[in-house]
Amino acid sequence: MIGIASGFAISLGAVSAAKAIPADSAPSELTTAIESMETAASNRDLSAVMDGYSPSFTNEDGFTYDTLEAALQTFWERYTTLSYRVELQSWEPTSDGFLAETVTYVSGTQIESGQSKALESVIRSRQTYQDGKIISQETLSERNQTTSGESPPSVSVILAEQVESGENYDFDAIVLEPLGNRYLLGGVIDEGVTSTDFFAGRPVELELLSAGGLFKIGEAPNSPDSRWVSALLVREDGVTVVTRRLQVN
Repeated sequence: MIGIASGFAISLGAVSAAKAIPADSAPSELTTAIESMETAASNRDLSAVMDGYSPSFTNEDGFTYDTLEAALQTFWERYTTLSYRVELQSWEPTSDGFLAETVTYVSGTQIESGQSKALESVIRSRQTYQDGKIISQETLSERNQTTSGESPPSVSVILAEQVESGENYDFDAIVLEPLGNRYLLGGVIDEGVTSTDFFAGRPVELELLSAGGLFKIGEAPNSPDSRWVSALLVREDGVTVVTRRLQVN
């Protein structure tokens, strides 16, 4: 029930609304599995986390059991502190297990070049349990933010969760504080969400922003895909990076 999201987080589970059953009626087998995974992730107990996955685990971003394990280890090494909180939203039984919808909240801090960075992530995902282990996972939505500096910009993001192939879409990252006499720099990154993309570095071209944020029009790929769309906003008193997942149908 743990998965990687946007280079930042571990996520857990989601289910089709038509058959979903409220979380408060979930069997103890499922709730115990979720609680155990949450505790293991917060404790960075990689062996305990991976024990919750089937060796044949796959997800839509291309992760397997082995690549997920390696990515988690690398991710955890980058952060000084990390905590996970998981809320079960709904569930449904299957012939040999469960489907579960959860929302995972991740927070953490890391030190890079002597500077502290804070992470906040919210991830909603769908997971299939079979014989007590997760065999597949699909990320449905995610919001990630990292901040650094004395007073990083507060940012509001406008982006549809889903668009059609080849369709244009609006991506707005609006700084909520008045700009005043301060300079604001910004840039946008559009990248894949596969296991290959997960830790790949991406150059960012910054531009001086005359308005209080970034207002861009993007073009979705011509075939179904998932993308990470990020905005980097730099002010003299801090830096904010916000990332959203865009599903291309």
